[in-house]
Amino acid sequence: MTELHESTVDSNFFDQNSEETVDRESTAAISKHKSIHSKLLKASFLASFFTSTFSVFERHSSLFPHEDRPSKSRSYGWTTALKKLMGSGPMRRLQDRILGSIRTDTLSSSSEIWFLGKCYKLSLAELTSNPDPGNSFTAFLQDFSSRVWITYRKGFEPIGDSKFTCDVNWGCMIRSSQMLIAQALILHHMRRSWRKPLQKPYDLQYLEILHLFGDSSSCTFSIHNLLEAGKAYGLAAGSWLGPYAMCRTWETIINTNKEQDDHEKHKQRFPMVLYIVSGDKDGEQGGAPVVCIEVAARLCNDFSKGQQDWAPILLLVPLVLGLEKINPRYIPLLWETFTFPQSLGILGGKPGASTYIVGVQDEKALYLDPHEVQSAVDIKMDDQEADCSSYHCSTVRHLPLDAIDPSLAIGFYCRDKDDFEDFCSRATQLADKSSGAPLFTVIQNIQLARPIPDHDSAAAITDADIGMAECPCAESFSNVDEWEQEDGWQIL
Repeated sequence: MTELHESTVDSNFFDQNSEETVDRESTAAISKHKSIHSKLLKASFLASFFTSTFSVFERHSSLFPHEDRPSKSRSYGWTTALKKLMGSGPMRRLQDRILGSIRTDTLSSSSEIWFLGKCYKLSLAELTSNPDPGNSFTAFLQDFSSRVWITYRKGFEPIGDSKFTCDVNWGCMIRSSQMLIAQALILHHMRRSWRKPLQKPYDLQYLEILHLFGDSSSCTFSIHNLLEAGKAYGLAAGSWLGPYAMCRTWETIINTNKEQDDHEKHKQRFPMVLYIVSGDKDGEQGGAPVVCIEVAARLCNDFSKGQQDWAPILLLVPLVLGLEKINPRYIPLLWETFTFPQSLGILGGKPGASTYIVGVQDEKALYLDPHEVQSAVDIKMDDQEADCSSYHCSTVRHLPLDAIDPSLAIGFYCRDKDDFEDFCSRATQLADKSSGAPLFTVIQNIQLARPIPDHDSAAAITDADIGMAECPCAESFSNVDEWEQEDGWQIL
């Protein structure tokens, strides 16, 4: 597993970047200086302790030859027990709480946050007066902690013919994609204003959504069924692939379930169109992805069997925005996608460590991290007293936007035709700001589609060459070919 060296912000703390008052007494300044110095010393000590401890226990066991490893020594048993303790969820949360509350690079109190299409304009005024209840830091945290959080799980039924009962070290891309799809379903069924209730009983629709992502082959969008659906794209238990293959896997599983629902005359388990937006030749060569309005209309017609003119649409846009690092010219464009009311966030993260990016503030990307290991739970669709706490997180993690892996996928949800037209208008305006290097474009008809050439030299790539570094959290992953040209736009 790759430990993301992210900054965190505890739910009870955020950085107060307000201007200092000029008339402070010098003694107060000296006292404050000593206090900060003391905190930094403690932070340094704690950071060193946690970093060294976790780094020791996250090293591969291959550091010691198997035959030389003592099998039943006391020291080995003690080391194993301590490793489990330090790698446990509670210790991870303790680390986040201690280090997050004393770092100075936490969330700013004077900059707006764009979080899945909603803006929170934070202000220090809320500390001294009654804040706007819908726009306060508390409101943001409630919104954040209401998003479905899906992580590594252990103790589930074996995956297919394999012996895997845990997805640690390889399942982060799958978990990140599950979070994005879960958010699409929350938006569709419960709308953007929905917040997780503070008390039980829970809404049955909410429980049904969680059940879809359970860790059992009986759950429609479980890791078991996703791996089965993704075999054609190289998906297998213990392996790791990029966002493009993940998007195509979702296309396969959704289409398969739609056919089953149609055949058995069941209620559709995925109540929206899925549109994978790609470039020329199905995204295998250079060119900006193209949202074609005619294609969207045809997909809606097929979805409703001609009974309706339009249907809800989920758009997934897989991209490669650079080679080893994201090209800086795309960062402002990515930032602005979070201002779209249709935003579902980004499937991406640091190289080899996928996350679900849900918001931005200044130069930071806010995300939900799937790398925490939790025990598998079985959420029954009719159990309104179920313990759903493991599906929500109140720790806001962030990383620099320029540290995001260039291989990613953006998601959007459009409820109806008016919403889709609004999305197309915003996307067109965004493309106009791109100086000839758009994330994606919008056209009316298929025959008008023309790939925007790569700004350097376009090169065909396959999904295995998806632009990512070797995945350190996977046990085996093919090396990425070395690239010789400069950072440019590469479609998958």
